[in-house]
Amino acid sequence: MLRDAGIAVKLGVLEDVAARDLQGFFLKTDLGRPFLTLKLATSLDGRIATATGESQWITGPDSRRMVHAMRMRHDAVMVGGGTARTDDPMLTVRGLGANDQPVRVVVSRRLDMPLMSNLARTARDAPVWIAHGPDADPALLRAWRDLGAKLLACDLEGAHVSPASVLAALGDRGLTRVFCEGGGALAASLLAADLVDELVTFAAGAVLGAEGYPAIGALGVERLRDAPRFELQSQRAMGEDVMAIWHRIEAS
Repeated sequence: MLRDAGIAVKLGVLEDVAARDLQGFFLKTDLGRPFLTLKLATSLDGRIATATGESQWITGPDSRRMVHAMRMRHDAVMVGGGTARTDDPMLTVRGLGANDQPVRVVVSRRLDMPLMSNLARTARDAPVWIAHGPDADPALLRAWRDLGAKLLACDLEGAHVSPASVLAALGDRGLTRVFCEGGGALAASLLAADLVDELVTFAAGAVLGAEGYPAIGALGVERLRDAPRFELQSQRAMGEDVMAIWHRIEAS
């Protein structure tokens, strides 16, 4: 119709960029799940906390500000139940004048998180969704629902909530881009299930040693050819840290 009206039309302009920007929509339409970015903020040797659990702050203020900007560009920010219990995070966008907050998603099989946590206290101020297992305590289900949280019943995979089931539940509710901030067990389960589309790493110039907490839990990789692989897209200094963006390597 445009050409018939005498308007010049050129196809394929920045096609690869457009495809990347719309990948969340395509994934939700084709596979029923959102695009998933996994963020890791670590020491040089891949640790997220010291042996005593101290983690604030490994990376610097420039990296933390960039994380808030990344939260703002996603529909949801997701963490595991262990991170929610240990760090008591807010998971909101702060310092950037954001008018709308992303959905705050916690993956917790049994909902065993403090009912006076930051997420619990602010569940009516910014959305809190909890992906839980079918065996969650009914009393805790009622308590979190009364606090204003939305509860998503998901399937189990072994002893843990199935990551594929979680992403399917989020896709069913219209989310197209999810920003996962750990912890190690959730990161490992997403990687093992081949559900990480983009990996963003912030590495600080510190070394914590083997007794520190690893950024990624056990994967059971015995051969290098079985390790999840990513392709480096960009790398830049972020204050005194180094930020790198990696994209999954599609199976040939």
